[in-house]
Amino acid sequence: MFESENLNQEEIIKELCLCNGLSYEMVGQEGSDTSMLEMFFSGYPRIVGLSLFPNLTSLTIVAQDIKEISGLETCLQLKELWITECCIEKIEGLQECRNLEKLYLYFNKISKIENLEKLIKLKVLWLNHNAIKNIEGLQTLKNLKDLNLAGNLINSIGRCLDPNEQLERLNLSGNQICCFKELTNLTRLPCLKDLCLNDPQYKTNPVCLLCNYSTHILYHLPCLQRFDTLDVSAKQIKELADTTAMKKIMYYNMRIKTVQRHLSEDLEKLNDRKCKLQKLPEERIKLFSFVKKTLERELAELKGLGKGHSDGFNNSKVNDPETSKSSETVTGEPSLQQKILTKLNALNERVTFWNKKLDEIEAIYHTEVKQKKKSHGLLIPFLLIELETVGNFHFEEGTQSDDWFNFCYELILSRFCAWDFRIYGITGVKVKRVIKVNNRILRLKFEEKFQKFLENEDMHDSERHRRMLECLFYVFDPEVTVKKEHLLQILEKGFKESETNKLPLKKEAVILSNSLSISECPRIEFLQQKHKDEKKHSLKHELFRHDSVMGQRNCDCSVRQYKWFVFDHDLVLPEYIVEFEYITMVKADSLFSVFNNVILQESKKKSEGSVFSKDLKFDDEVIKMEPRIKARPKLISLDDKTILSLAKTSVYSHIVSLNLHGNSLSKLRDLSKLTGLRKLNISFNEFTCLDDVYHLYNLEYLDASHNHVITLEGFRGLMKLKHLDLSWNQLKKSGDEINTLCKHTTSLLTLNIQHNPWQKPATLRLSVIGRLKTLTHLNEVFISEEEATAAMKFIAGTRMTQLSLLRHSSTKEERPRILSIWPSAKILTQISKLGPHLHPSGNWYLKITALNLDGQHLFEITNLEKLENLKWASFSNNNLTKMEGLESCINLEELILDGNCISKIEGISKMTKLTRLSINNNLLTGLEQHTFDNMLHLHSLSLENNRITSLSGLQKSFTLVELYISNNYIAVNQEMYNLKGLCNLVILDMCGNIIVWNQENYRLFVIFHLPELKALDGIPIEPPETESAKDLFGGRLTSDMITEQQGHSNFTQMQELNWTSSSIRTVDLIPVDQFRNVCNVNLQNNNLTSFSGLIYLPNVKVLCLNYNHIESIMPRLKPQTHLTNRQLLYQKVPSSGYGQQGISKTNRDIMSIENLPPIMHSLEVLHLGYNGICNLIQLQLNRLRNLKFLFLQGNEISQVEGLDNLVVLQELVVDHNRIRAFNDSAFAKPSSLLALHLEENRLRELGKLQSLVKLEKLFLGYNKIQVTLLLFIMGFTSFNFFEF
Repeated sequence: MFESENLNQEEIIKELCLCNGLSYEMVGQEGSDTSMLEMFFSGYPRIVGLSLFPNLTSLTIVAQDIKEISGLETCLQLKELWITECCIEKIEGLQECRNLEKLYLYFNKISKIENLEKLIKLKVLWLNHNAIKNIEGLQTLKNLKDLNLAGNLINSIGRCLDPNEQLERLNLSGNQICCFKELTNLTRLPCLKDLCLNDPQYKTNPVCLLCNYSTHILYHLPCLQRFDTLDVSAKQIKELADTTAMKKIMYYNMRIKTVQRHLSEDLEKLNDRKCKLQKLPEERIKLFSFVKKTLERELAELKGLGKGHSDGFNNSKVNDPETSKSSETVTGEPSLQQKILTKLNALNERVTFWNKKLDEIEAIYHTEVKQKKKSHGLLIPFLLIELETVGNFHFEEGTQSDDWFNFCYELILSRFCAWDFRIYGITGVKVKRVIKVNNRILRLKFEEKFQKFLENEDMHDSERHRRMLECLFYVFDPEVTVKKEHLLQILEKGFKESETNKLPLKKEAVILSNSLSISECPRIEFLQQKHKDEKKHSLKHELFRHDSVMGQRNCDCSVRQYKWFVFDHDLVLPEYIVEFEYITMVKADSLFSVFNNVILQESKKKSEGSVFSKDLKFDDEVIKMEPRIKARPKLISLDDKTILSLAKTSVYSHIVSLNLHGNSLSKLRDLSKLTGLRKLNISFNEFTCLDDVYHLYNLEYLDASHNHVITLEGFRGLMKLKHLDLSWNQLKKSGDEINTLCKHTTSLLTLNIQHNPWQKPATLRLSVIGRLKTLTHLNEVFISEEEATAAMKFIAGTRMTQLSLLRHSSTKEERPRILSIWPSAKILTQISKLGPHLHPSGNWYLKITALNLDGQHLFEITNLEKLENLKWASFSNNNLTKMEGLESCINLEELILDGNCISKIEGISKMTKLTRLSINNNLLTGLEQHTFDNMLHLHSLSLENNRITSLSGLQKSFTLVELYISNNYIAVNQEMYNLKGLCNLVILDMCGNIIVWNQENYRLFVIFHLPELKALDGIPIEPPETESAKDLFGGRLTSDMITEQQGHSNFTQMQELNWTSSSIRTVDLIPVDQFRNVCNVNLQNNNLTSFSGLIYLPNVKVLCLNYNHIESIMPRLKPQTHLTNRQLLYQKVPSSGYGQQGISKTNRDIMSIENLPPIMHSLEVLHLGYNGICNLIQLQLNRLRNLKFLFLQGNEISQVEGLDNLVVLQELVVDHNRIRAFNDSAFAKPSSLLALHLEENRLRELGKLQSLVKLEKLFLGYNKIQVTLLLFIMGFTSFNFFEF
């Protein structure tokens, strides 16, 4: 056997020598000179004899029956190895070939990449046409430049190629990659120049069939020179891909902001509802607190009188006769103190009761907020998936106009069996929302599998099977909570192993059902049992509270209820998401149900039907309990006499306690003399600040509750203060107020700051405890050691240290090219967490390019002076009040400051490289002038949810492409003109501003004035909207337009209005009174058809409307539909003669002078030349009673009429018209006319002019008048000037 193998090996070596032109006999001597060997097609079944060629550098073996790689141990110099079209099943035997640079193992049966760790010099690796499923085992191949894995079974890339940073060529064609997300992993290969996923020699990867496939690749890999065997090095190709991707990012950023805005609006409505619900309990608490503090004051005075001297914080005047008398009265009623104490206890109980109601409302509010957020929680991830897949994954929310929505709606109702759910107290279901899932990736897989299934059927059966496709419900594991990530994974990637239910000893299956009972009842039972286990210690609420149901089943639903177990997961296609709720016998707690009657019946608080009617009656009984203290006169101001009277003493230094509760004081004057004051009560007054207590150095107790204090500025020097009550005020700025207390109340033990509108309430308690280390009680709650420790840790985390900078930073030079709307700083720092961390060595701070300190509870930005190369920074959701500490970061390109307390944009004017700025959810009140003037690269600006009133600071932000400024206080139309110069602006969001409600046709108004916009308020602008905007607002001369041109709105200084050649169709100048000084108006060469709003200008003397389309002073009425065609023709062209008899008299009656009051009393000169006027009666010129000069040249006038009432008219110009003759009424009345211009008409005679007795000038050139006739007229008329 051994000899046979040796003989066989010898034959193989002989064949090897023969094929390579070598002598077998001399191979021992000449083998060392051989550097290349080749064996093709046959004759080399095993790799043997290579030890005879120690200097071999290239070995090629093609189409042999070799099944394993062996015999290469001696080939230490081998650089190139080809073993192709063989039967190799495993990569092995290459450990000693450490100089190998090229390895070709294509067309084999290899299933795993392995045993290549030591080939560190390898540059080329071809493993195409094998059975490889995973990319692995390449982490040590740092020099790899060419990798060919085409024609395998690979479906994912992951991070397996990250170590191969030198890779230049990669071929993954003919695999099973189906997801864009896998391709984005290639962005971490900086040297990749040639990528092939769709080589014509191989089958197509499923991902190549998706929409925008090429765009996606070229955007993410801009350095590619060749793609799918095509040259893509042209700059235009890359720019097109970049532009398309940027448009996608902008579009989805807009949509995500719209979703966020809708959620904010819903939460704001809930908050408004909560505030209304809290109104009654708060009113009751305030009432009881007032009575309580009044009783406490009486009790303190009573005790002071009983002792007869000043004791502790109580002051009394012993020798005062009135006091002595009062003391006798009080001591004569020994039970008074007990009554006060009894009433105080009752009041405390009522305050506790109403505080409990406040807590209940707050708890329900938080539940509602949680539900709202959960309802919106999937929408943003859906949109992000759409963006990442470039539209191949699309979610569509249905409405009743969609057939598929109605189908799902009916399906849910039809598959609900009331009998099955009765035992849980469920009577029905309510469909709230249906979302259609369009996953092109999964659909392609489904169609492929389904087609293969149909190929085994004949055509008739295939059609029948396709018609039998049915929508089923997925049966979740009842013991596993369905998380958002879980659901998203199913929708995006289909059902994988983790989403399937395991059957004993069988392959995992996807369980489906045609019944809600099968899919939901096990989950309800599990939740019910879980809740029963949890509520053993509390019987307060029940998850399903209902009566037992008895009876016999009266439906056959159970017969038609089935389960399906699908083992081929690709045949299950997620298509719809249905959000529904159960209708139960017991209504769930809701802000819109439980306390609803509190609002509805607020005006009937004591009525029998009110929710709290019994409690309100009980409140009244407590208030009326004895003793009932008579109200004291309220003090408006303090003086020496009043202070001494209240303290019942004559010496200021003796006053240690002063109670000013329940007055109307807003200032504390003349207290500087009270050097010994230790206790001060100023509750229930009108204070807005506490400046006047700074000189009370011995003060230990201060009650300033129930006032209107908005700031603690000026509150200083109270180093002995131990007890401070600031509840029920208007304090907002937690950072500033805590700083004040920290500096000036170093001995504080108890502090109450409840019921203030704090800006950051969630972290307020920890902030206060961490800063005020002497506190023992906060908001009437004891501070435990654990809480104090947590607060100290919290405060330590609010400071920007070297450690925090290193932990939350990145040193990447370039922003990753990924389709995401998240801030670059967030993306980069997340990527950095996956890689090696930055260590403090040398100039480490100069390496930082990205910094993400979101949610770190920062109160200020510090320690950034050395971060000169910082490009991307995010400080969202902190406690920042000022934009300080960024002055040295002049290279910033992106700055995010959302969710802080910033009131002014400052300190960024030198950031000329800034491209994106976001300051949403802050306290901004305006945009400072020139702040953005030098930001020549600013493309995106987001200022949502602030208090901005003007856009004037954006006039020179010419590079802006996106502007989000929703939910601010922009109110007037003129603000939109500040954006007219922003020609690059394509996305604008103004929702929630006052202008949206104030401006009629707001959307069309904005579209008209900003014609470059592509989307407004989250909704794309359609071409019909643009046309409607032009029709509605085009050609309108308004006050806003004049303001825009002049730069101011002081119209009272205007004397002349000149607006020619502007396509004006209407004039709408409001308020008219501000244009009272305008006397000259020139609107020549426009599209006016009437005088429009000009008739309301009171002092216009000269009006020029030449070259318009004036038909009448007032807008003409619509044509009367009952008129015949001939009558309408005569109305337009009277000279036609048609319809004359039927319409003339009626028309004259309608337009009679008697029925039309005079207008424009100041108008003296009117120019109406070249307007196409044909009928002077319809023009209504008789209403201009003070007109002196009228110019009507270049019209279509055939009759001079309708001028009878112009008695002061001195000059009439009707040159270049169609006048043939004058009718009887033309100049029937005596006239003041001095000049008459009739040139270029069709006159043949000059009759009817006898009444023009004052006429001095007559112009008749270019007519058809006979000379003899003219002489005849001259014989009867005296002219100063005559022209012929």
